[in-house]
Amino acid sequence: MSLWDLFTGFVLVGLFGFGGIAASFYHVAVERRKWLSVDEYAQTLAVGQILPGASLMNMSTIVADRFQGLTGVVCALMGLFTFPLIILLLLITCYDQYAYLAEVQYATKAAAAAAVGLTFGIGLKLAKGILKSGMGLVFASLSFLAIGVLRLPMLQSIFSLVALSMLVIYWRSKK
Repeated sequence: MSLWDLFTGFVLVGLFGFGGIAASFYHVAVERRKWLSVDEYAQTLAVGQILPGASLMNMSTIVADRFQGLTGVVCALMGLFTFPLIILLLLITCYDQYAYLAEVQYATKAAAAAAVGLTFGIGLKLAKGILKSGMGLVFASLSFLAIGVLRLPMLQSIFSLVALSMLVIYWRSKK
């Protein structure tokens, strides 16, 4: 993969990413450019979210480094942020002028609803891969139970479930 391919791919991720960057990253990296398989995407997403910092920057760094090293990381991050930053500055300027209008407030609420839909859609795509694996389904259920139902702290729950899943993998590999 060339540096130009990385740059233009991440330009697309940045431009498609309004309201749901995980969905646009999935679209470009898995469906359009075929940089990652669905399983590789899920793994990269998991690592990107566990590491400190913004998960998209972590994911972009992992993918770009895999194909082009440090130079690829710089190209990917420049592609990711250049045009969205320009668009954001223009939108902020316009919003500042017209935020009081009811139409602008309705449009903002509609954009939020679209972002929720994008997030839900990518969750369904990832769920297909999880449902193929019995252990994936078990750990997804345990995560939902711990964080969603029991309201346990997310960070401790994730670390505990990661450690438990590693023990299960180790135990299964010994059989």
